[in-house]
Amino acid sequence: MFTLTLVSLLLASSNALVSASPCVAFDINWNLLAFGLDGKDFNAGAQSSWSSGKRKASEITTSGRPPFDGTNTTCYLSQHALNSFQYENAIYVMSADSKNPSDVYIYDATAKSWSAQTVTTNGFDPSNFAAILDHDTNVFYAMSANQLWNLDMSQQKAATGSALSWNNVGNTPYPSGYNPVMVIANNHIHFLDVPNLSPGQEDIFVIHYSWYQPSPQAYPVSGGNGAVPNQFGHATSFFMDDNTVQQNFAFVPQDGSATYVVNVMSNSTTQMAGPSTKDPKATYFASSNSLVQLTSSGAANYLPFNPSGSNSDAKWAPIQALAAAAPPSSTSASSGSSPTGSSGSGSSGSSSSGSGSGSASGSSSGSPSSGSRFGFPSCS
Repeated sequence: MFTLTLVSLLLASSNALVSASPCVAFDINWNLLAFGLDGKDFNAGAQSSWSSGKRKASEITTSGRPPFDGTNTTCYLSQHALNSFQYENAIYVMSADSKNPSDVYIYDATAKSWSAQTVTTNGFDPSNFAAILDHDTNVFYAMSANQLWNLDMSQQKAATGSALSWNNVGNTPYPSGYNPVMVIANNHIHFLDVPNLSPGQEDIFVIHYSWYQPSPQAYPVSGGNGAVPNQFGHATSFFMDDNTVQQNFAFVPQDGSATYVVNVMSNSTTQMAGPSTKDPKATYFASSNSLVQLTSSGAANYLPFNPSGSNSDAKWAPIQALAAAAPPSSTSASSGSSPTGSSGSGSSGSSSSGSGSGSASGSSSGSPSSGSRFGFPSCS
């Protein structure tokens, strides 16, 4: 009897570990929040306190939270302006509840409270998507089954009494086998690892015009050494301290060989060190000055980033404050199958806007009247 009970407990523990799907995000004050680690949630504070070895992340677990047992759990920061003096400080969590996979859970980081927003899918698959959250309009754009979708979160810091709805924007120009890598910057969606593009090139969807830029945009590596590889990986945007639209995003190839930071205003790329832990199942989230990696074993690492200076000497380091509060599992990072899609969270990953320019970014240009190189009407 004792043996059977012990085995049952071990199996239950193993199943809980396998089904856990944590994620990390930042609030608008750049405190690092980790959700679903060992079934709990934590606030690790700002970057300056992560690696001192003297601080332990504080637990913020409270009622109403999702179980974090979904198949494609992703977190997004809403930094949307409510008015000239107040900004939203909400974390949206998608696919975090296996029993209610279409719900969007909202964590109000100011009130420290959770609520679950009911969402009607209208054909959108919440188990298979990549998405970004547009900074200015607080609208999600997601790619699922070769379709582009959007979901308007308005100014929500808490769930409403009525359901929201996913809306189908239209077909994407990509082949059925394309596993999307999406990231938001300068109010445009950047698509990486697009078939038939050269290394360093990306496709761009201009949100304000619901229009695909007719030509890919090149982002060469500064100094002329190499290019962003055209391969699957993980992308997330760096937020701005002044709450303007993101201008930089990070891309980490699935092999973890390097970290590429793309500046969409100068159309250039900086190559930085790859993460110390090479984990194809890791997820990423960025603030204004940090890129955080959460590995499949629950370990958190970060790469400091200076948006206005040199980053040549930047190195990855463990976030000791989180490890002290929620030690990573002994299970090593797996090199199993690729995750479905990679999205920039708010980033994002992976991760919509109001009335901007038709140009993609920096020196690239385009007008919605010039048609599409993809040979189909622009989405509307």
